[in-house]
Amino acid sequence: MKKITARLLPMALAAALFGVTGCGGDGGPATDSKGRTIIKIALWNYQTTPEFKALIDGFEAKYPKIHVEPVDILAGEDYAQKLTTMLSGGDKTDVLTMKNVTDYSRYATRGQLRSLTGDVQKIDKTAYAGLDDFNLKGEYYALPYRQDFWVLFYNKKLVGDADLSHLTWSRFEALAKQFTKGSGSSKVYGTYLHTWRSVVQAIASAQTGGNLLGGDYGFMKDQYETALGIQKAGATLPFASAMSQKVTYDAQFTTGKAAMVPMGSWWAAALLAEQAQGKNPVQWGMAPMPQITANGKTVTFGSPTAFAVNKRARNGDAAEKFVTWAAGPEGAAAIAKIGIVPAYSSSATMKAFFGVKGMPSDQLTRQAMNPSKVQLEMPVSDRSSDVDQILKEEHELVMSGDKSIDQGIKEMDDRVKTEVQ
Repeated sequence: MKKITARLLPMALAAALFGVTGCGGDGGPATDSKGRTIIKIALWNYQTTPEFKALIDGFEAKYPKIHVEPVDILAGEDYAQKLTTMLSGGDKTDVLTMKNVTDYSRYATRGQLRSLTGDVQKIDKTAYAGLDDFNLKGEYYALPYRQDFWVLFYNKKLVGDADLSHLTWSRFEALAKQFTKGSGSSKVYGTYLHTWRSVVQAIASAQTGGNLLGGDYGFMKDQYETALGIQKAGATLPFASAMSQKVTYDAQFTTGKAAMVPMGSWWAAALLAEQAQGKNPVQWGMAPMPQITANGKTVTFGSPTAFAVNKRARNGDAAEKFVTWAAGPEGAAAIAKIGIVPAYSSSATMKAFFGVKGMPSDQLTRQAMNPSKVQLEMPVSDRSSDVDQILKEEHELVMSGDKSIDQGIKEMDDRVKTEVQ
């Protein structure tokens, strides 16, 4: 338990600092000089995450008497830590963006979120992907506005006429080796496997039915053998190099250094934005995630992103109005138009999604965007964050070669069973 306790210290320090610096959620009036109701929304990287501006602009156009102010926080672990600190300190930021279901569960079970169960009872639940992931014993404290899942992005020029429609992992490995060309600084890799543990662990869980919280991780072995086999063959940038150099998947792909990259569907919007700015010359497409066996079904993993209302919100009713609008048909249309997959799905929203300038709309991309099953990236539990940290640490040791696959899996088994209560 020492490592888990140690991880709480930075958050305690952040809480102390937060008391001095503030974050803009408590101060200021509840209305602006024009008499508009102000709602503040906690989000991340506002300038480089276009969906937030699209939703705020669309909502303000519909409700001109409400003004939405972003509370911008850095992405990554900084966001979750900052939001946790804010809520612990009694912050009154009205709308809270739930980056993942694990954080949502933590805040909801602590009584820090306003119930939205009444809103859920008024909607057609079948139209909302990921809604069930926010069901806590029949109560809902957030509504998903977007539903991401993993697909295979590819460089059309580097892949050529290879058939990517029904890849198995063994075929994917063979193609990664085949597409690898050159050496040194001019080397082009057949694929790029990013450093996140989900690249191996979450896909293994989704496609084998393995339980990421269970403490028995033998189901990951085959996927690790595939990833390390690709790395050993020199068909992907070595994990240790990617970690030490802080390589981004976007840079590897948009500079033509990788032919195929497994990644979340959210990336499409960023690639389109870069293309519009002249920063991305790559002609790209999307294909279904490779499978263990070619049985005609596509199983992948993903996670919804949602909005919640702070239980201490200064303007809770207006905040709730924003959340329901953003998660509904109008909010879905707003983000579909910029290449984001909305949680609310209809023929109109998908038409808007594929109608975005530059968005691939070929049959393979449409196949990729219609998987047979999307498993939640990490199960919801009060143990999720601690298990996630252990799996991340052991993943890095296995992929960097500091531990064998068997050693790493044994450590995952032992640590989860002994360190997480």
